[in-house]
Amino acid sequence: MNEYATAIQALKAADPKLGAIIDRVGSCTLDQSQHPGTVLDSLARSIIYQQLSTKSATAIYLRFLKLYENGMSAEAILNTPDESLREVGLSRQKIVYVKDLAQNVLIGLPTLEELELLDDETIVQTLTKIKGIGRWTVQMLLIFRLHRWDVLPVDDLGICAGIRRVYELGELPDRKTVLEIGKAWKPYSTIASWYLWRSLELPET
Repeated sequence: MNEYATAIQALKAADPKLGAIIDRVGSCTLDQSQHPGTVLDSLARSIIYQQLSTKSATAIYLRFLKLYENGMSAEAILNTPDESLREVGLSRQKIVYVKDLAQNVLIGLPTLEELELLDDETIVQTLTKIKGIGRWTVQMLLIFRLHRWDVLPVDDLGICAGIRRVYELGELPDRKTVLEIGKAWKPYSTIASWYLWRSLELPET
């Protein structure tokens, strides 16, 4: 039995409502959506995706990548005129964030290999010292780059919308409600989160 199968079996036993969604969505393909590249690549991507629809963010991100067809680096980002970043769709605030991230990389941000040795909360505390990097942004790194299995992004709109739909709530859940419902998913909160995101793509029953 592979790791996903073990997680899915445990989630279905612990939470029948989520189990019904798992059956409808099918196999977990989280490994196919992992982010490539360095800490800089992953965090820059997450900054761009902050507070935007996936469609809008993806369009901006692809234009951003075209600026660095010879390879993204901290030096390259810092040498990019703000106007060029504005032209691909970054807000003034996100330009500040991306350049501050690049500056931190030059100063000595931990590498992926160094982060691998740390627990989730230590990684959150380490990276949220950077301007514009909040808990959600680091959690995306934990899920999509470091393959951590027990991450629940309580502030993610998609997670909240998925919970509202799956558990038939009248409104979006608050943090306390998300955490309470999410207790059943440990130690596979990441897999549960992935299924909640996918649940939003399902037709209404």
